[in-house]
Amino acid sequence: MDLQLKKVNNVPVVEVTGRLTADCADRYKQTLTDVIAENNRIVIDLEKLEYIDSTGLGAMVFILQRNFDNGGDIKIAKLQGKARIVFDITKAYKIFDIFDTVEEAVAALQK
Repeated sequence: MDLQLKKVNNVPVVEVTGRLTADCADRYKQTLTDVIAENNRIVIDLEKLEYIDSTGLGAMVFILQRNFDNGGDIKIAKLQGKARIVFDITKAYKIFDIFDTVEEAVAALQK
């Protein structure tokens, strides 16, 4: 898994590439914890996420809950492929705000 941070209209966007699984979930949680410490309104771009297992999904829920508890907001962008199937099967789509594009997710944060 690789995580890249960029900004779109001054909103942090974290691009996740590869596989979010048990072997890298702790690194994901630490990196996102650091990002939300600086700005608690972020977008997570999952266009290049190839696979996510239950531990990876748990890490995403952990960050969402931690950020929400601190008054923040997280939007998901470009969820597709196998990762979308995992979100559908587990009904995780019910707790995340998911957008087709990063720009739509950023606009939703700026409202």
